[in-house]
Formats: sequence, structure tokens, C-alpha cells
Amino acid sequence: MSDRTQVVVIGGTSGIGRHFAQTCADRGHDVVITGRTEDRTKGVADEIGGRTRGLALDLAEPERVAETLADVERVDWLVISALDRDFNTVRDYRPAAATRLLTVKLTGYTAVLHALAPRMSDDSAAVLLGGLASHRPYPGSTTVTTANGGISALVRTLAVELSPIRVNALHPSIVADTPFWSDKPAAREAARTRALTRRPVTTEDCTDAITFLLRNRSINGVNLNIDGGDVLI
Repeated sequence: MSDRTQVVVIGGTSGIGRHFAQTCADRGHDVVITGRTEDRTKGVADEIGGRTRGLALDLAEPERVAETLADVERVDWLVISALDRDFNTVRDYRPAAATRLLTVKLTGYTAVLHALAPRMSDDSAAVLLGGLASHRPYPGSTTVTTANGGISALVRTLAVELSPIRVNALHPSIVADTPFWSDKPAAREAARTRALTRRPVTTEDCTDAITFLLRNRSINGVNLNIDGGDVLI
């Protein structure tokens, strides 16, 4: 078994997950990323380079998680950043879309920890990705707010049950340079002006925060907001 840090990024083909995976590969770590389709995931793994490989995994099918991750032999750092977008209001509710998102974020995330915990050591750590919608709901965020609030609770029970493995969560506000937000200048500008720092959150900020949560041995069961002080106003 390699002495290099073994990193698994669930949802590593775009956005925050990809940026973190790229950073780890550039540092010489062994990296496994997952995405929904085999061709895209393996293509992104080739683009990231280094010792990166890709596995096809859709967390909306949690019963397949253990089989897909069966050949992952060791996990030092685990980041679960897979997500599903859902604009869903109570008055115009679409249960199927809501069910998929909640399955991905809650059942799927838990299934990953269930599958990989036996391959994690006492020094291993995991970071789950939530979001600031848990604190700042908006019209149409009913499912997203519920899912991210669930992540806040889930991280606490995971930290207790998986001890001494550490489990934390990161809750970003709008991350301006991700593909989803890059073509929405009004939303990015609103997030920038709300932040006390008067600057947007970036993927680099998120990678720095994830690395801190993974490295610091005394941080456990924490929900860390990364928002430039947005929630203070």
C-alpha cells in the first residue's frame, strides 16, 4: 500500500469537488473521483492527471454505492460533494425531484460513509458539502434548504458513530467561479455585496477550507460556514 495520501472525492467532476481533486493530484496524492457517467468521469480524471482515476457513481442509487467503491482499498481523506439541483416550491411541489435530491444528499452521503468507513483509519477524516441555503432559504429552495439542514445534523451523528474518524461539513454561500453560478452575474453580485468581505467565495476558498477541516486533528463534528460573513447580517 502506498504511503501517499489516499483521497476520495465523491462528486469530483466539476465545481468544488473537481478543484479540490485537482489540488490533491497536483500535490502528488492518489485521488479517486466519482461522477454520474463513466465516460465523463474517466475523462475528467485524465484531465486532472497525476495519480487520478474515475469511477461512475450516482448517489441517487445508494444501493449501488458499496459495489462501485469496492476496489477502493484505503481512504485517508474523503470529500463528499455530489449534489443535485432542485428548484421546488411548496405551492408547486414536485415530489420526484425532491426525493432524488434528498436521496443524493442524505441517504447517498450516508451510504458512502457506510461503504468506506472500514477502509478508513483512526487518522482519517471526511468532509461533507452542504450549503448556506440551510440558513438563508429563498423561493424555490424548499428541498435544498431541507437537504443542507439535514447535512448539518448528519455530520454530528457521523462524528459520534465513526469516532475516532473525524467528520465535518462545509457550507458555502454562492461560489462565484463554479459552472452553475459563472453565468449568473446578478446572483454573484448580490452575494458579493452581502458579504462583509465585499468579495465572492471562490472554489479556491472552499478547497482551503476543506483542507483545513481534513488536516486539523481537533476539528470534529463542525459545520463551517464559508460566506464572507453573510449570515451575520
